[in-house]
Amino acid sequence: MSKFLNDDVRKMLTDILNDMVDDVYVKLYVDTLKCDTCTETHQLLDEMSELNDKIKFELIETKGDDTVGAEYGVKMFPTIVVLDKDKEDKGVRFYGIPAGHEINSLLAALIDMSGKPLDLDQETIDAIKAIDTETDIKVFVTLTCPHCPGAVTKAHRIAMLNPFVKASMVEAQTFGELSMKHAVSSVPKIVVNDTHDFVGDQPMDVFLDTIRKAA
Repeated sequence: MSKFLNDDVRKMLTDILNDMVDDVYVKLYVDTLKCDTCTETHQLLDEMSELNDKIKFELIETKGDDTVGAEYGVKMFPTIVVLDKDKEDKGVRFYGIPAGHEINSLLAALIDMSGKPLDLDQETIDAIKAIDTETDIKVFVTLTCPHCPGAVTKAHRIAMLNPFVKASMVEAQTFGELSMKHAVSSVPKIVVNDTHDFVGDQPMDVFLDTIRKAA
């Protein structure tokens, strides 16, 4: 099987991943019975994990068993769950393959989860930590969208800082039915609690304001 990442890309990604501080645990849930991109996602993560020994990668095949991955709310495939060095769930998810431009949001999630200080000012951090209601953020993306990774990373950082928040990248084409449900016509489309949404890689203030409205 040919490599997903060529030598030049591998070198570039290795340099970027040198910013990782602590171990990060990456779990990939697949179900070969109902999964179009599971094989490619497995290959991508397998190759990524070879680039830095702080990436602890595990493939889990559910084989149609709904109880596998239930502790992380896994219901769609492929699902990537990113855990910190203590294997603590910070609510960070990828639904679908984070390839194309989305490899940038995967890199950001790995580095941020590893313990590198987040690129956020203290006022923003305090505002994120003040969220006190259960919040679900879905960021619908396509792999050709250059603005999508920024929105995904903002959502993931909110989740990392607040235990009430879960944030997911959703690859719109892989999960077409869910995209239709939320009327995704432009990306990134950010949906909060399935009730409020906006389009574009907006400033963090827009994320926080929408979360407040959706509370």
